Amino acid sequence: MKIRSITATPVNLRLEAPYAWVFGELDGFSPTIVEVETEDGLIGLGEAPTPAAAAIINDVLAPRLVGRDAFDIAGAENVCLPYWTGVQSINDRTRIMAFGAIEMAFWDLRGKAWNQPLYQLLGGAVRKDIPFTDYFSLRGDGLKVKGETTPEEVADYCVEMHETYGTTFFEGKFSTEDPKVSLRIVELIRRKLGDDAMIRIDSNQAYSLATARRLARPLEELGVRNWEDPVATIEEMRELRRHCSIPFSTHNIDIARAMETKVPDAFVGNPTTHGGIGRLLRFVGACEHAGIDFWCYSGDSGIGSAAYLHLCAALGWIREPNQSLFRMLPMDVTDEGPFSPKNNVVRVPEGPGLGITLSRENLAACHRDFTEKGPCNKYHDPAKPGTYRRLPLN
Repeated sequence: MKIRSITATPVNLRLEAPYAWVFGELDGFSPTIVEVETEDGLIGLGEAPTPAAAAIINDVLAPRLVGRDAFDIAGAENVCLPYWTGVQSINDRTRIMAFGAIEMAFWDLRGKAWNQPLYQLLGGAVRKDIPFTDYFSLRGDGLKVKGETTPEEVADYCVEMHETYGTTFFEGKFSTEDPKVSLRIVELIRRKLGDDAMIRIDSNQAYSLATARRLARPLEELGVRNWEDPVATIEEMRELRRHCSIPFSTHNIDIARAMETKVPDAFVGNPTTHGGIGRLLRFVGACEHAGIDFWCYSGDSGIGSAAYLHLCAALGWIREPNQSLFRMLPMDVTDEGPFSPKNNVVRVPEGPGLGITLSRENLAACHRDFTEKGPCNKYHDPAKPGTYRRLPLN
């Protein structure tokens, strides 16, 4: 299985309507789609969550890998990444994610070559129906969709998801400048959907410790299942734990620090940010040993999402629902996507490898959007264009 070529393509995945978050208004994501072709004509697919990975893959990593054995993942990492503490110490995260996307494609190739779904290569499935949350936030208007601009409209959106798709697992932004607005959203969702609805919130480090302390009691009374990044630092999160029984999660994947500080209760991650599927397997094993939960975050195309599905099928420790923006992404680069949860779950693909097929037409359209308009700007503040919000908001 010699590698013939590696191609990385940056794309834009536009949301149907931009959603509000702590730093402004987010209208989509700009991942990099990776194709690894072998001399046998097989193509493995991978995805990195940043467009910056494309140049690193095409200009730096691909020349090192062409001609090598696609099954030799350890050898590929050895020629692509310096010693692991080296890339971490200089904060070279983009290079790690770039290799992680290639490594994902290598796993896809293994499955295709051996005609087995990825979860079988990972040891088999402990579950095949994988749980996801549906997302909510205040949203601006899209080209075809009118966004939710009030707490009442956001709650009605969640009711619609429940009535249409059977959704009872929800996660959403809790990061308005006036936290009372976010609190009102959660209050209305709880009132309209009752105690059976699972509600998780994400503050993206928006609030000061003092504000988070004030919010803790009403959020506890509303039965919030998890609070992601309520404050800016792990140290503040540790202090907030003294005042709050709600579990915390974060994207900060420093497990040694988490074991020392006793926070967070869960990591929210992505295979490529760890350097690939193999490294994520080891990380989740360490989380299980430490008693720290793990689930996957949102914003990926069907390629990255398929990797989540297989990992969650094979790894019993990933017990909580993953994040999902599937409903808000009208187009995908795969023929199968965007996935659509029904009664909170998506079935793991049964095809070989990741079990998904690249749509050449959609890939070209999403890449054209990227080249003509540039990457999606997640830091755009429509109220103050050309400036950036500062934290904490309150």
